[in-house]
Amino acid sequence: MEPSKSLPVAERPRRPEWMRVRAPSRDSRYFEVRELLHGQRLATICEEARCPNIGECWGRGTATFQILGETCTRACRYCYVHSGRPDAPPDPLEPLRLAQTAKQMGLSHVVVTSVDRDDLPDRGAGQFAAVTRALARILPAASVELLTPDFLGVEEEALLTVLAERPQVLGHNIETVRRLHRSMRGAKADYDGALALLARAKELARYPVLTKSGLIVGLGETNDEVLETMRNLRAHGVDVVTIGQYLRPSPKHAAIDRWVHPDEFRAFREEGERMGFGSVFAGPLVRSSYRADEQRHAAESGRGAVAY
Repeated sequence: MEPSKSLPVAERPRRPEWMRVRAPSRDSRYFEVRELLHGQRLATICEEARCPNIGECWGRGTATFQILGETCTRACRYCYVHSGRPDAPPDPLEPLRLAQTAKQMGLSHVVVTSVDRDDLPDRGAGQFAAVTRALARILPAASVELLTPDFLGVEEEALLTVLAERPQVLGHNIETVRRLHRSMRGAKADYDGALALLARAKELARYPVLTKSGLIVGLGETNDEVLETMRNLRAHGVDVVTIGQYLRPSPKHAAIDRWVHPDEFRAFREEGERMGFGSVFAGPLVRSSYRADEQRHAAESGRGAVAY
């Protein structure tokens, strides 16, 4: 694949038609889900990160839960989640409220992510484990997908804590290519550390856990660098990869370098299949947890790449 070429800011096109999303319809479950989540005082990455798919996903009755509060101890240049110093410890009742809400929503696949909590000794691993236990007790038929932070400094202990509860999917997003990793994710970010965490999860799990990672494109990378990152992920045993277009959440965040064409996403999917990923979800509006149940089923069934 030829490297993409970035345009000067003045020449960059406006938001293309393929990036348009529909507003939630009144006959969908969007408003029901919103009322339920707000009533239970539960955060979602859907709202906190301004996900473009919130209308579709909530309309289908799904959401991605965000635990450990609304304040992240990191400040990635592409992420809208509030950053700062958290002022409260993990909520001990959050796992129960989350599991009960997931049951009310009728979820068969529950996706849980979090802010980074570098202020906690276990980096939040205990709360991930508690949520997984609560889901196993209250919604035993559902599969659980955890999208974790990097557990900086306590990676081994944290992975053991989380994997002891046997989530079906363990994800950690690498987010961008090696060249841009530190500049976009901050001084604590470690591209090789992210790869190592995913590989170690496979090694420590005593059951067949699926591992997963995601990238956003349009931050200044080339397509060849995207393919290199995909090869790195596959070499570290990652089963599922997602690739989607970066959307600038505010003028304070990193600028969009380019709009990646749907044909380029198709090429990523085709290359990913050849690399041996169990599932490749790539498209302009794809996010890590977008149709996560379908991502898992595609990987387990060998269906492979899926277009969105």
